[in-house]
Amino acid sequence: MSDWPSEIRLSKDRRTLTVSFEGGESHELPAELLRVESPSAEVQGHGPSQKRIVPGKREVEILKVEPVGNYAVRLTFDDMHDTGIFGWDYLRLLGREREAKMAAYLAALDEQGLSRERPSARR
Repeated sequence: MSDWPSEIRLSKDRRTLTVSFEGGESHELPAELLRVESPSAEVQGHGPSQKRIVPGKREVEILKVEPVGNYAVRLTFDDMHDTGIFGWDYLRLLGREREAKMAAYLAALDEQGLSRERPSARR
């Protein structure tokens, strides 16, 4: 890793995490992307073929951002998911690949007939 985060800021609406690095790189990461790309085994499985597509997270919020040593943060989401540990390199990767990751997620939802909306929000 070339540099450390200089700031990690959660927006007032709790739907965007901004991560700025010492080298000047900065990324705004939507809570939805962070939740559906969580590095947890629940989402990622134990290999690429086991990755789970998580529907209903368009309006998900981040409740807590907690440091994990000097290398990561643990995010707690309002659906109580809190098992993913987001390392600095992974946050940087998500920022750099944000558009591609969101596009792949939306395509996977469509392919599986799933929605970004929470079940209670669908009509």
